[in-house]
Amino acid sequence: MNSGSRRPQIKSPNELAAAGIEVLAPKQQTAPVVFTSPHSGRNYPDSFITNTRLELRTLRRSEDAFVDEAFTSAPEFGAPLLRAHFPRAYVDANRQAWELDAKMFNAPLPDYVTTRSPRISAGLGTIPRIVANGEQIYDKLLNFDEVRERIDMHYQPYHQSLAYLIRKTVDGFGGCLIVDCHSMPSGNGFDGSRKITGPKLADIILGSCHGKSCAPEIVELATSVCRNMGLSVTHNKPYAGGFTTRHYGKPANGVHALQIEINRALYMDEQRIERGPGLAQLVRQFRRLIDALTSIDTALLQSHQLKAAE
Repeated sequence: MNSGSRRPQIKSPNELAAAGIEVLAPKQQTAPVVFTSPHSGRNYPDSFITNTRLELRTLRRSEDAFVDEAFTSAPEFGAPLLRAHFPRAYVDANRQAWELDAKMFNAPLPDYVTTRSPRISAGLGTIPRIVANGEQIYDKLLNFDEVRERIDMHYQPYHQSLAYLIRKTVDGFGGCLIVDCHSMPSGNGFDGSRKITGPKLADIILGSCHGKSCAPEIVELATSVCRNMGLSVTHNKPYAGGFTTRHYGKPANGVHALQIEINRALYMDEQRIERGPGLAQLVRQFRRLIDALTSIDTALLQSHQLKAAE
């Protein structure tokens, strides 16, 4: 379970493909930025489809569908994009590795498994109990060995790859910015375990764990670029950052993490889960955002490391 002091290594393209992971890498990394998309996967194993009580379209409501396509130009700006092709309803890469609901299993879980957390209570652990509209995924109890295989096969390689990309970036530039890319329901709907009511959400929500995971200058830069493109932007509410942002965003170590949530009404049909006419425009807009983020002065990342260490 524990990799100890071993430095993370990138897997071969064939190994990554077998794990349902892809790294879109530039010929040469010229920017201290790593983009990630853990929830845009849509390759559902036949065995999973057979054992779920839900139809495919219902399962797909948990996806950050097509959000990775808004960031596929990252390599053109000298930064890699790590994206999962396995779906969130099958394994959620934006959780702790062993964040599991004991009530979902047919036998007691090992001691190293985390069985209590707000995400587990909401039904959204590493192996989710529900999809985004609140429906139960399974109608029978799960076998832990099968779940362990899912996590070992998909989750672990994803985070090993991310750890490698971060270390490579820090080694090369003295710091790293992780941009964790997500999408969100447009509002007035059911998201996970909670009802979203009231005004519709902003076009973009930037999450920095309330200032703990990312330098404020980076948040201000992303905010300014988005607003200059006519997009509305808010910060940290209701999405302040998930596991990736919290776990890897350590400005004291020169590693910053910014979560970006994109309102799905901008680019897709939320009911049919299909690309919308706004996707092409979003891709063009986000080229400007990617350009701005990959152009940050590496001293900004390093300076916060020094300030935090004082």
